[in-house]
Amino acid sequence: MTTLLTNARLIDPEALTETTGSLLIENGQIAALNGTTPNGATVIDCGGKCLAPGIVDLGVKIGEPGERHKESFRSAGLAAAAGGVTTIIARPDTNPSIDNPETLEFVTRRAAEASPVRIRHMAALTKGREGREMTEIGFLLDAGAIAFTDCDHVVTDTKVLSRALTYARSLGALVMGHPQEPGLSKGAATTSGKFASLRGLPGVSPMAERIGFDRDMGLVEMTGVRYHFDQITTARALPPLERAKGNGFDVTAGTSIHHLTLNEFDVGNYRTFFKVKPPLRSEDDRLATVQAVASGLIDIISSMHTPQDEESKRLPYEDAASGAVALETFLPAAMRLHHAGHLSLPQLFRAMALNPARRLGLPQGRLAVGAPADLVLFDPDAPFVLDRFKLRSKSKNTPFDGQRMEGRVLATWVAGKQVFSAEA
Repeated sequence: MTTLLTNARLIDPEALTETTGSLLIENGQIAALNGTTPNGATVIDCGGKCLAPGIVDLGVKIGEPGERHKESFRSAGLAAAAGGVTTIIARPDTNPSIDNPETLEFVTRRAAEASPVRIRHMAALTKGREGREMTEIGFLLDAGAIAFTDCDHVVTDTKVLSRALTYARSLGALVMGHPQEPGLSKGAATTSGKFASLRGLPGVSPMAERIGFDRDMGLVEMTGVRYHFDQITTARALPPLERAKGNGFDVTAGTSIHHLTLNEFDVGNYRTFFKVKPPLRSEDDRLATVQAVASGLIDIISSMHTPQDEESKRLPYEDAASGAVALETFLPAAMRLHHAGHLSLPQLFRAMALNPARRLGLPQGRLAVGAPADLVLFDPDAPFVLDRFKLRSKSKNTPFDGQRMEGRVLATWVAGKQVFSAEA
């Protein structure tokens, strides 16, 4: 099937440009930009709205196996399509963990059957994510693992971690780590400071992120592994990140859309939907992180989609589960950064689509001839009030419930096939 998308604002994250033109889809790929209309093509007028590469979301939690009541591959896929996310990079913090080829093959098959968008899986770095024994990295790579991570279970035994990183280096595997000093951050519900003290909440110093970063960076220097820091959220971690990149190490860094658009005061009167991991930071940290994304120091923005059921959130703030759903709110939240003048649309899609695809060796994330036709059409200015009960995710734990937002996805294509329409 041949489809021509005309009258579109083309958001190109490679060239960092925004132009008006058309895009031709043939055989699931982008066949031409601003070309002629071939005979028999289905023509779709984009009405001057924005057409960009589909979002590649690195670090999504899906409940299968073990917690299907929180999120299934089908519900996550529908939410992703409605949010302009065309490739999900799923985390291995499931129950049981994705730590062997058999489990990985199971979830890969289930995802392909149930989801309208692409889903690739990361595997655990250590068995059970317990930090004691590394997984069979080679076999997991052969089974399709795209990267390795223990998520927020930081490996405390440095010798175990160094061995795992050395082995991953020998196989060319990418490892993703959570830069937190686990002793300092244990039991923390918010970032330490005046606000945490006034609320009587246990806090963690921003230095816990810096200490965790320095430990991991030392092991990266020792082993030469390809490494991605999943969430850099404090100003203190930015100078050592800049030095690491300047010294030529193969490191990248990400942050979450919640840490770019919310701060510690949003917790207000113990609103547990705002409890995420790491905790929301100060406004100074938020602005420093936004600037790091704009400069390219922080490479990737992720949703860090973490579904939690009502029972785990309807608890005192200190006891409530961490995490927020974000597949559908990712793009509207990112528009806050655009409308505030912090980031242009091409810069946003560089961080949300191009850079994660490049880091993972995927062909997505580009508006270029020959690239997969994974696309999102959206109106960056369309206003709406978010109703969490209308989200397609099974879990409804979003901090943006009831908030006025701008940016609405109009259509999503995966491999040239339309998987979402706002009219449907």
